[in-house]
Amino acid sequence: MRKMETKLTEALNIDLPIIQGGLAYLAYSDLAAAVSNAGGLGQLTAMTCGSPEDLRREIHKIRDLTDRPFGVNFAIGQHGRPYEDFLQVAIDEEVPAISITGGNPTAVFEKLRTSKAKKLVLISSKRQAQKAEALGADAVMVVGHEGGGHLGREEIGGLVLIPSVVDAVNIPVVASGGFSDGRGLMAALALGAAGIEMGTRFIATEECVHAHASYKDHIVKAAETDTVVIKKTLGAPARALHTPLTALILEEEHRGAGYEGIKDLISGERNKTFIYEGKDQEGFGWAGQVAGRIDDIPTVDTLFDRIYSEVETIRKQWGKA
Repeated sequence: MRKMETKLTEALNIDLPIIQGGLAYLAYSDLAAAVSNAGGLGQLTAMTCGSPEDLRREIHKIRDLTDRPFGVNFAIGQHGRPYEDFLQVAIDEEVPAISITGGNPTAVFEKLRTSKAKKLVLISSKRQAQKAEALGADAVMVVGHEGGGHLGREEIGGLVLIPSVVDAVNIPVVASGGFSDGRGLMAALALGAAGIEMGTRFIATEECVHAHASYKDHIVKAAETDTVVIKKTLGAPARALHTPLTALILEEEHRGAGYEGIKDLISGERNKTFIYEGKDQEGFGWAGQVAGRIDDIPTVDTLFDRIYSEVETIRKQWGKA
């Protein structure tokens, strides 16, 4: 039986301290249920559902697929859409956990005052972690500069950032950015974290059925150096796979194109063009540097077996130290 006990597993009532990232346009009931059934916390992504009722249907689907805890992720500042109606669906459906990324979580916490859902906030600095704790977060997820998707502006790697945040708050800290295996999980625990969040690793799994085979293949074939940070000139740095389109985006940023000059290139539609259709000349896909550590596309259950086996091996090695 795969089971670990940390402050995170206790808080979320899960068996392994592993959270699946929000994964815009990819985190639906099939993947989330597979992660929850394997012992982690699977998540649905709310703001890329077509409507609040679409989110409700996904919540019902995941409950048909698992009786384990799951979460709903709200990227409140990245899609330009009002989130209040989506959030109300999650509240009405009494989902076990709600995570907040991409914006100031204050208004969300106000709406969650009477909700029993566990509240998690993605942060990239000590100050943000302390604010989340003051608002009532049950845990914070801290993303280092290695991570995929949107990052902090300070460019601090996880090895420094994770223990700094751990020392700054009294709630569980989840390490994010650069994690894909048991060694990473144990490293996070050694740094004081109570678990890990993985995004890129879950894209390259069989149950991530919405991701195009070409997107997964790019991740599997990528080296550690095959990601780039785009949107840095806009004050919203984000890490993606190196593709012809991200090369063009960087060229346009270098020449000072500004938001108006690149807004089409960085749009959600461009993202979907690659992740759904595999067109790397016309689209882009988020991925962290950990893509260089991923070389297969297992089932989620196989992945968790592997992670737990590595954890057990390391525990035995540490016992001899």
